[in-house]
Amino acid sequence: MVGITCSVDENSSKLNETYYKAVEKAGALPVMIPLYADKQNLQRLAEILDGILFSGGFDLDPKWYDEQPRRGLGTITPLRDEQEIELCKVFFKVKKPIFGICRGIQLINVALGGSLYQDIYSECESSLKHSQDAPDFYPTHKIHLQKDSFLQKLFGKEELSVNSFHHQAVKKVSPLLKAVAHAQDKIVEAIEKVDDEAFILAVQWHPERMIERYPEQLRLFEAFIEGCRRRK
Repeated sequence: MVGITCSVDENSSKLNETYYKAVEKAGALPVMIPLYADKQNLQRLAEILDGILFSGGFDLDPKWYDEQPRRGLGTITPLRDEQEIELCKVFFKVKKPIFGICRGIQLINVALGGSLYQDIYSECESSLKHSQDAPDFYPTHKIHLQKDSFLQKLFGKEELSVNSFHHQAVKKVSPLLKAVAHAQDKIVEAIEKVDDEAFILAVQWHPERMIERYPEQLRLFEAFIEGCRRRK
């Protein structure tokens, strides 16, 4: 049973169906996680669920990594940030599998002590187009997978083509994690800690949108679900 965090606005929690369909296709029962008024529910989730997936969404508030907002920062959702950072810490503490997609990679990195580029286009000298206008399933740039990383072994190759929908990215990698994939312009595309103590995997692209036409992307979800089974 896998929890998936939701996007939020003033009056609703919502989730693109591609997330829960991918989790279900990989063999697990997806459970949507709304915002909770009672924070004790976060600990209860960690007891009930076998793993958690942090989904995409708006920018993170830079206060979480001790920065003031810079030009280029987009919409933030403070209540979602607060809940998900705590959720990540709780799941990390109890050693239950954690998977992140797009905003999810950024959230996990920050929750575990890393930082972000608030806007890669204004903070990085050279940058590919990381917010594509092509169809959402379509891979628009290539990434390099670190040899012998869990991710590289999962795909069985060192180069992968991915889609891209972001303007923030990992800057300082959490000391608890390692960067295992980069775009040509050095932007971090994946982080991981997959060993006997933990299963943490996060990617900057959106594999859930690619699965129907690029089935190899389902391997990410299958590996995550297998990690959940092993740690039950």
